[in-house]
Amino acid sequence: MEGIKISLQKAEVAEDVLTIRVDGYIDTITSSELEKTLSSLLKQGRYKVVVDLGGVDYISSAGWGLFISGIKEMRENGGDLKLTRMIPPVYEIYQLLEFDRILEAYPTLEEAQRSFSA
Repeated sequence: MEGIKISLQKAEVAEDVLTIRVDGYIDTITSSELEKTLSSLLKQGRYKVVVDLGGVDYISSAGWGLFISGIKEMRENGGDLKLTRMIPPVYEIYQLLEFDRILEAYPTLEEAQRSFSA
């Protein structure tokens, strides 16, 4: 797959949770598209976000940094950014970089969405 494809959907379990579905890869070039999406959500006051990475084969350091950049504002406003459905090679890097200390990850989309009401 070339590049990146991003789509948004509201969570069925909670109206105020948005899911960003990402397909492709997230690197220095493609991360700008995801950054625009996250910035737009923050401007709209959408602070509860799940990023579905089930279709992502690779995330560069620029991509990982992007997830961290908006998290402070989200948490200050009662929200958070949570990851879900990472494939094993992506999940291994997530753990290796110790992002599991900063970002919560869930095996399923439903678990990630429900975690906001827990």
